[in-house]
Amino acid sequence: MAQEPEIEKLEIADELIAERRSGKVGDTPEDMHPLMRLIVGNIDILNNWVGKLTCLMLVPVIFAMIYEVVARKVFIAPTDWAYDTSRMFSGAMFMLGAGYALMRGVHIRADFLFRNWSPRTQALVDGALYLLFYFPAMLFFFWVSTEYTIKAWVTWERSMDTALMAPLAPARTAMPVGALLLLLQGVAEFLRAYHQLGAGSIQKWVLRLLPVYVVVLGMIFCNSLFPGFFNFEMIFGESFDGGIKGAGGVSPPMIGVIMIAVMLFSIFVGFPISFTLIFLSFAFGAWGFGGKMVFYLQTLQFNNVMLEQTLAAVPLFVFMGIMMEQAGLMERLFTSVQLMLSRTRGALYLAVLFVSTIFAAATGIVGASVTILGIMAAKTMNRSGYDVRLAAGTITAGGTLGILIPPSIMLVVMGPVLQIPVTDLFAAAIIPGIMLAGMYAAYALIRCWLNPSLGPTLREEDQPLTSDHYWLEAILVIGSIVTFFTLIVMAFSGSLAGYFPFSSLVIPLAWMAVMFFGSRWVRDNKPSGFFFSDLWYEFFMGLVPPSALVAFALGSILFGWATPTEGAGCGAFGALLLTIAYRKLSAKMFYDALIKTLEITVLILFLVAASNFFGAVFSRLGTPMLLTEFLLSWDISVTWVLLIIMALIFLLGWPLEWVPIVLIIVPILIPVLIKLDVNLVWFGILVAVNLQTAWLSPPVALSAYFLKGVVPEWDLKDIYLGMMQFMVIQVIGLVLIFVFPQIALWLPTLIYGE
Repeated sequence: MAQEPEIEKLEIADELIAERRSGKVGDTPEDMHPLMRLIVGNIDILNNWVGKLTCLMLVPVIFAMIYEVVARKVFIAPTDWAYDTSRMFSGAMFMLGAGYALMRGVHIRADFLFRNWSPRTQALVDGALYLLFYFPAMLFFFWVSTEYTIKAWVTWERSMDTALMAPLAPARTAMPVGALLLLLQGVAEFLRAYHQLGAGSIQKWVLRLLPVYVVVLGMIFCNSLFPGFFNFEMIFGESFDGGIKGAGGVSPPMIGVIMIAVMLFSIFVGFPISFTLIFLSFAFGAWGFGGKMVFYLQTLQFNNVMLEQTLAAVPLFVFMGIMMEQAGLMERLFTSVQLMLSRTRGALYLAVLFVSTIFAAATGIVGASVTILGIMAAKTMNRSGYDVRLAAGTITAGGTLGILIPPSIMLVVMGPVLQIPVTDLFAAAIIPGIMLAGMYAAYALIRCWLNPSLGPTLREEDQPLTSDHYWLEAILVIGSIVTFFTLIVMAFSGSLAGYFPFSSLVIPLAWMAVMFFGSRWVRDNKPSGFFFSDLWYEFFMGLVPPSALVAFALGSILFGWATPTEGAGCGAFGALLLTIAYRKLSAKMFYDALIKTLEITVLILFLVAASNFFGAVFSRLGTPMLLTEFLLSWDISVTWVLLIIMALIFLLGWPLEWVPIVLIIVPILIPVLIKLDVNLVWFGILVAVNLQTAWLSPPVALSAYFLKGVVPEWDLKDIYLGMMQFMVIQVIGLVLIFVFPQIALWLPTLIYGE
C-alpha cells in the first residue's frame, strides 16, 4: 500500500489554482543565457519579498475588526478608523501581491486544454499571448493608474463615505506599484517561455520581430495617451484614437457581442483569465467609445474593488478556514463520530457527511475538506470492506458543501455582483446546504439498507468501549449540545436580552460551564455505574469549538451585530485562538497561512477587479440592453428563460471554475433577470448549487484529483462513477430549489422580512 501522506505537507488550500509553481525562488534553468538568468532570478526574488511583506497586511485588518466590534458592542464607542483601515489594507494587499501571485503561478487559467499540450507548445502560446495580451494591458494599466495616483497625491483626495475622511493616495499608490511589479514579472515569464521554446527557428524569428514589436507597441501607447503624437493619417485617415473608435462601421452593441465571443475563445486557450479580460476591455473599449473613457473605467473599477468593504471579508474568511484546518479539529471530530456510529451500517458514510457539513461552514475550502476526509476515512473504509465508488462519492460530495454553506467565499463575492446584501445570501444558503447534506446521507443509508455489503458495521476491534447506558449517554450529550446552540441562536435573535447585563452572552457561556462541570462530576462519581465514554469527550472537543466559532461569526452577521467583514475578522481571530488552545500554532504555520491567504485573495480579488472592468466596458457598449431585448423577444415564459440560464451555467461549470462564471457570466444576465422580476437572492442560490456540481462533474472535476492524490489505490474510474451518483442527487436538489423557492427564501424572509 502507498505510504499515507501527511496533511501538513499537502497544498490543500488552493483548489482554484491551476498550477502552483514549485521550486526555490530565483532558481533558473542552467542552460538559460546568463543575462536572462540574472533578469528572471532577480525579478522573482523581488516579487517574492514583496509577497512575504504584503501578506503581513492581513494582521492589522484582523485586529482592527476585533477592536471595532469590542469598542462598539462593549464600550459603546465605535471607532472612525477601523472601516477605512480594513478596506484599504485588504485592497492594497491584493494589488501589491499580484506580481508575487504571477511568479507563483497562482492566477487562474481555464487550463483543461493547455495542460495537455507539450511544454514547447505551452511556451509558444504563453509567449505569444504575453506579447499580444499581457504587455499592452499592463503598460496601459501602469500608466493610467500612475496618473490617477499622482492626481490623488496632488489634490490630497479623501474618502467621502466615512467619518474619518481618510486620504486615498497612500492606498491608491498600490495600483501603479502593483502594475509595475506585474510588468516586471511578465518580463520574467516571457523569458521563461522564450527559453522553453528551445534553440531553433522560432527563437530566431522572435528575436527578429521583438524590436518591431517594441516600436509598434510604443507608438500605439504614445498615440493612445496623446492623440496626434504620431501622424497615422496615411493608415487610418485620422488620428489613431479616432481611427479605432467605431472602425468598420460596427455599432457599439455589436462590438460587445464580438467582445463576448472573443473572450470565451481567449479564455479557453488557457492564458490567465484576469489579464485576458483587462486586454480585451482596453481593446474593445477603445474600438467602441475611445481610449479616454476606457482608461477612466479601468481606474474606477480597480479603485472600487480596492475600497469595497464587503470584499475585505474575503481574505479574513480564507484565513479563518486555513487556520481551522491547521488546528486538527476535523480529524478529532471524525474519529469520535465514526466510533459513536460504529455499530450502524454505513457509519463511515454518515461520519464523513457529518464532519464535512460542520467544516464546510468552518473552512469553506473544498480542497482541504476532500483531501483531509480522504486521508482520514479511506484507510478505515478499505479495512472495513466499504464500497469504493460509494465511499469516493460520499467524500467528494461532502467536501463540495464548502462552496455553498456559509460563510462561503463564493457567496461573499456573489453579493456585490448581484448587488444584494451578502447576509441575504448567507441566510438563504443554510437550508439548501443542510438539505443537500441530508439527501447525501439518506442516499448512502438507503443503499446500505438495500445492500449491507456496501457499508458493513465496523469490525469488533474498531468499535469503542462504552458503558451499559450508551443510549442515555447519547441523549444527554446530544441534548446538551442542541440546547447550547439553541441558546446561541436565541442570543443573536435578542430573545435572551434584558434579563441582566450581557445576558445574551452570559447565558450560553453559563450553559457551557454546566455541561463541562457536570461531565467532570459524572466522571469522578460514576452514579449507579453510569459514566460518559471517552469518545464523547473527543466528540465534544471536536464539535463545539469550530461550531461555536462559526455560529458566532455567522450569527453576528445574520442578526446584524456585525458587518460581514467584522464577522469574518472575529472568525479569523477566533480560529487563531483555537490553534493556540490546541497547541498547533507555530511561527512557520502562522506565516504559511498568511502566504496561502494572500495567494487565494489575489486570485479572487484581482479577477473581481478585472471582471468589473470588463463588465463596465460591456455595459458602456450597450450590449446588455441588446441581449435583454433579444431574449424578451422570444415570447417564452420566465421559467424557460431560467431553465436556459441554468443549463448554460451547468455546462460552463464543467470546464470552468466558479470564479469566472460568477464574475463574468452572471453580470451579463443581471439586466435580463431584473427585467423579468426574478428574485436575485433565489437566483444566487440556484447558481451556487448549480456550480457545486462542477466539483462532481468529470472529466475536469478537481475533487477527483484531490482524492486520487491521497488515496492512490482507488481507481480514477471508480472515483468518477461514485461522484456521478452524487451529482445526480445534486441536480435533484437544484430542481427542488427551482420548483420550491421558499427552500431558499424562507429563512431570509423570517430574519429580515420581505
